[in-house]
Amino acid sequence: MGFFYILRRLLLIIPTLIVILLVTFVIVRLLPGDPASAMIGDRATDADVARINAELGLDQPLPIQFLYFVKRIVTGDLGTSFALHLPVAQVIAERLPITLMLTGLSALFAVILAVPLAFIAALSQDRAADLAIREAFQIGLSMPVFYIGLVLLTIFAANLRWFPVGGYGDDFGQRLYHLFLPALTIAFSLSAILMRNLRAAIIGVLGADYVNFARSKGLATRIILSRHVLRNALISTVTLLGLHIGTVVGSAVITETVFAIPGIGRLMIDSIYARDYPVVQGLTIVLAVLVSLIFLATDLVQAALDPRVAR
Repeated sequence: MGFFYILRRLLLIIPTLIVILLVTFVIVRLLPGDPASAMIGDRATDADVARINAELGLDQPLPIQFLYFVKRIVTGDLGTSFALHLPVAQVIAERLPITLMLTGLSALFAVILAVPLAFIAALSQDRAADLAIREAFQIGLSMPVFYIGLVLLTIFAANLRWFPVGGYGDDFGQRLYHLFLPALTIAFSLSAILMRNLRAAIIGVLGADYVNFARSKGLATRIILSRHVLRNALISTVTLLGLHIGTVVGSAVITETVFAIPGIGRLMIDSIYARDYPVVQGLTIVLAVLVSLIFLATDLVQAALDPRVAR
């Protein structure tokens, strides 16, 4: 994996971000209501609306507004929240680590569930274990995320009282404890997708010539599975995991609401209801940058697993 491959992937992010900035700028201005009413309230007079629009530059032509918008974003100024009266960057910085931790735990749980069960299903293809694993994951995949969250919340939090009903905690240990059920909720659907993909990939790799050659050399099954089968089977699964990170973030929006977690998903919903346009814009841009970086990391991992990708 060479330097020019990494540079090329970084440069591909730039046009994506430009399009996202343009779409965000346009969509926010198509939302009902106006910033002046959101800031002052429904009793705002025409003079108040004109004054606020002038202060925000909203009385300028749209191209000028867009250039001003891009300039502020590049300098790190995401504006000030209408509802919270705090810098948007500060508000997002306080909530973002919570969602990142939830997303990371969800991906980790999904991998922990998917990889060993995919091996078991592939090695016992079309037998009882394979059918049971696929059926169990199919049930999890067919249920909505919010329903899975409510079921886990009812059983393990409300009835058994093993986990808290909601909240985030004060230290790292408490946060892991509070985020366990929400992360498991998201991981169920993601692990089902990863398991099915990895199972199919393992079955395909098991029949490859180089695996048969390794068997003929007398290599132990453990070495064949770890060095030859897993490495090659993971290539498509890593790509699939990266592509579904956006879905995981979207699921976090619902999950944070169900479990009362103060992350950026819940902040997005509250900001939309409050017509807090600067926060909505800032969150959209930050999430777009994060997903782009995750896609970049996915490409780098894929190139490490398969050097032919970077050529």
